[in-house]
Amino acid sequence: MDTGCVIVFTTVASTTNSRDLASILVTERLAACVNVLGDMESVYRWQGVVEIGQERQLIIKTTGERVAALKTRLHEIHPYEVPEFVVVPVVGGSDEYLNWIRASTT
Repeated sequence: MDTGCVIVFTTVASTTNSRDLASILVTERLAACVNVLGDMESVYRWQGVVEIGQERQLIIKTTGERVAALKTRLHEIHPYEVPEFVVVPVVGGSDEYLNWIRASTT
């Protein structure tokens, strides 16, 4: 079932003002909601070297129609050279919540 809604994942360094980043996305109606999870440790390969860093996960609720604009804006304001941008379709959910996501991003 295509709901038209998606979840987008990105991470930022723990030192990043993730609240400001989230507020920009919601204020500009690119997201209905952004969850900012607490500090976590990430292990990843960057430029051939295994790195360990403190990050926060951002979970962005939006619509498929807003993904392109969200990606462009997130890349403008994100501090990473190559930010995580993973889009997962929402295949079900409560009609009230999905309608709220749609209404909040138009």
